[in-house]
Order: sequence, then C-alpha cells, then structure tokens
Amino acid sequence: MQLDDLPAAAHPAPDCPICPRLAAFRHEWQAREPSWFNAPVPPFMPVDGAASVRLLISGLAPGLRGANRTGRPFTGDYAGDLLYSTLKTFGFARGTFEARPDDTLELVEAAIANGVRCVPPQNKPTGPEINNCRRFLTPVVSAMPNLRVIVTLGRIAHETTLRALGVRLAEAPFSHCGSADVAGYTIVSSYHCSRYNTNTGRLTEEMFHAVFAKARSALG
Repeated sequence: MQLDDLPAAAHPAPDCPICPRLAAFRHEWQAREPSWFNAPVPPFMPVDGAASVRLLISGLAPGLRGANRTGRPFTGDYAGDLLYSTLKTFGFARGTFEARPDDTLELVEAAIANGVRCVPPQNKPTGPEINNCRRFLTPVVSAMPNLRVIVTLGRIAHETTLRALGVRLAEAPFSHCGSADVAGYTIVSSYHCSRYNTNTGRLTEEMFHAVFAKARSALG
C-alpha cells in the first residue's frame, strides 16, 4: 500500500469544479461507466511516503481508459507498460505491474504525478486547464524534501513543471533526454511514452531507457 502523506493542498476535491469542461467530461463518463474511478487522479506515491522520494515523474493527464478508469497514474493503458517496466529496470519500482491499482507494484524512492489531474477530451487539456491544475502540482513538489530529479514526460508536462517551480522555460528548454539544473533540481525531459510515439518510432525503448539512465546517474 502506498503512503500518501501529501498535504491537503496537493489534492483537488473528488468532484473538483475548477475546470467546467473537465468536470462535464468526468460527469459524462461517471454516467456511462459508474464503476470507473472518474475523478481527479492522485499522485502515485512510494510505500515510504513523500520524504523518501528522490525522483518525481511528471506526466500530462490521465488517459480515459487508463488512469481515469483505474485511479492510478499510467495504469490501464500502454504508456504504463513501458513506464513501469523501465522504472523496474532502473530500481525505481518493484513487484509485478498488472495494470490495476491492487497489483503488487510499488515505487521505490520515486513518485508519479500528472500536471492535470482530470481526464481531458481527446487527451488535450487547454492552456487555462493546465494553469488551473498547477496549484496542485506545486505542493506535491514542496512536500518532497529529498527530491533531487524530475523527469518530465512530454513538452506540456515539462513546461507546467517548470512553471510550478517558478522557472523560466528558457532556463530548461524541452528536448528528448535533455537535462538542466534549475531551482535546486535536475530536470530531465523525455518524449511521452504514449503508444502513438512508440508506434511511430518517435520514442524507442532504448531512448526511454536513456532518460532514466540519466536520472539515475544524476542521483549518484
């Protein structure tokens, strides 16, 4: 069982109304699939809690049939298959990933949080929605006193993470496997591990592994 000892400010209300379009989309899917999670998805935390986190993976938003269905980031769609196998390879996870929140997968000195907590239509949050949800990302980072490295998955996640840290985008431009030391953290950026990116060859397993090799090296 993960230990979520984050402050209340890091969690939207279960029926968060801040973004009307996202709330309406959630309500639509609550009616269509009442057994799904269909709520703002909380960060995936390690069993030892926020103080143990040295690596934060920053994603964009829950997938409709992934985290929006299961309630755990990157759980239930292809992106999780690649992400969690990679985390296990580099010692940031253990157990068995079975694409459901009650499997035996645990994070080790790592946490995962999305910049936008609610599933957006067509997987595309708007600029105001991204800005609105940043109020929940900032306290996640602040609650991790031993955090040293942040891996950002995709340009949007990268940019909202920098803004949450109060960093100008020019200080850490996005590029695959690029890195920068800003605000006391090493930021390593990656293409998102989506099925589209892997199917088109934009992101290969080797390229993704290179990102986490760099993150592991930065932790020493």
